[in-house]
Amino acid sequence: MSFHSTAAQLVTLAAEGEEHGGNHESLSPYLTGGGALFALLLLLWITTRFNRDR
Repeated sequence: MSFHSTAAQLVTLAAEGEEHGGNHESLSPYLTGGGALFALLLLLWITTRFNRDR
């Protein structure tokens, strides 16, 4: 595949995605953000437990 044909296919794929907006009806941004925040805070807590010598 050439660069031009690959770029043309990606542009076509991106244009099709504009119709839907990329959001699923059951995907809540608040739930996703809250889950990510919880996961990061949990990782931070675990990291600080292992670094007690500093």
